[in-house]
Amino acid sequence: MKRSYSVLLTAAVAGLLAACSSTPERVEELEVARAIVPQVEASPRAGVAATNVSEARKSLDRANKLADSGGKIGDIQFEAQVASRNAQIANEKILAAQAQEEIEKGNAERQAVLVEAREAEARQRAQQAQSAQEQAQLAEQRATTLEQELAELKAKKTDRGMVLTLGDVLFDTGLATLKPGAYATIDRLAAVLKEAPDRKVTIEGHTDSVGSEDFNQGLSERRAAAVQTALLERGVRSDQITALGKGEAFPIASNDDAAGRQRNRRVEMIFTDNQSQVASDVN
Repeated sequence: MKRSYSVLLTAAVAGLLAACSSTPERVEELEVARAIVPQVEASPRAGVAATNVSEARKSLDRANKLADSGGKIGDIQFEAQVASRNAQIANEKILAAQAQEEIEKGNAERQAVLVEAREAEARQRAQQAQSAQEQAQLAEQRATTLEQELAELKAKKTDRGMVLTLGDVLFDTGLATLKPGAYATIDRLAAVLKEAPDRKVTIEGHTDSVGSEDFNQGLSERRAAAVQTALLERGVRSDQITALGKGEAFPIASNDDAAGRQRNRRVEMIFTDNQSQVASDVN
C-alpha cells in the first residue's frame, strides 16, 4: 500500500506543537486544526469523507472567526477540537478508500496471473490482497470508532474544556472509598484512556461546605486520588492522569439546601489530548 496519508497529519501536528511551545500566546488546538484540516481537504480522495471534511472546515472557520474577534479561549479550543476530530475521521475514511483501491488492484493483478497459469505468483497476489483487505477493515473500524465517539460526546463545555461530572453516588458520605457500583463507570473511562495513549485526564474532587474547610480539602483530595488509583489499576498510564482536590472552593450550586449540597459533592474529569478535549457520557 502507498504511504499512509496519516503520516502527513502526524508530521503537521508534530511541527505545529513544537512551534507552539515557544509561542504561548497562540492557541495550540487552533494551530493544529489549521494544519490538518487543509491536509484532508487537499486529498484526492476527500470526496469519500465529504461530510466530515465539510464539518471540519465549518468548525475551523468558526474557531478562526472567534480568534480574530477576540472570543473566549475555551470556545476557540472547542471549535478547533471538533475540527481536528472531524479531520481525523475523514483521514481514516480516506485510508479505508485507499486500502480498498489496493484490494481492487490486487484482485485485477491476481486474475491476470491466473490467466497466465503462474500459480506461485497467483498465491503471492492472493496474500497481498488479503493483507490489504485486513488493513482496509482496520482503517474502517478506526473511522467508525472515532465517528461514534464524536457522536456520543455529552460532556459539558466549559471555559476549562470538556468536563464529565461524576456525582457523589460513587462514594459513601464523608468517605473516599469507591462503592462497588462505581466500577462500571471506572472501567469505561479506563477503556477510553487506554484506547488513546495521548489522551489526558485531570481528576478534580469537590465537596459541599458541611464540615471544616481543612476536612473538605482532604476529602476532595482523597476522592480524586481514589478515582486515579482505580484507573491506574486498570492499566491507564500514570502520565495520563492528574488528581487534584478543590475542597469546597468551587460550588456549582447553593450549599443552603440538600439538593444544592449534593450537586457540589462531585468529581469532575477534564479530558484532553494533543489535538482535542473529549469525554464520554458514562451514565
